[in-house]
Amino acid sequence: MARPRTPKAKAKVTGQAVVRRKKFETRGEPEFNGPLGDAPDWLVDSEKHKPRRAWEILRSEVPWLNASHRMLMATLCNQLGRLIAGQDVGVQASVFIKQCLSEMGATPAAASKVGAKPDADSKEDPAAKYFTRRPS
Repeated sequence: MARPRTPKAKAKVTGQAVVRRKKFETRGEPEFNGPLGDAPDWLVDSEKHKPRRAWEILRSEVPWLNASHRMLMATLCNQLGRLIAGQDVGVQASVFIKQCLSEMGATPAAASKVGAKPDADSKEDPAAKYFTRRPS
């Protein structure tokens, strides 16, 4: 089985786009299809199910989602809405929720692959205090 293709964004970060310039100069990057937007009308909150609430939580906590994520997001919000409402969702639904969050880059490990960046107002490198030399 062939290895999966390296996305151009990852190649830029790892330096492979420079080393293998010809390979990556023709490779396209994913297009931005517009913002995620509001939840679809067919996602309706009730006392026992909160998919619209789940949509708003995810939209604020995972800002890189766009219109191409809408169907996956709606499916995830259906399950996550049950969890928010306090229902017992079971193991399969829990695994499904984790898998969807991972696919969208909403877990710490997946966010590093997506290229999520820290807030713009954070100008100081948090690791600097551990890796910079102090005068003796």
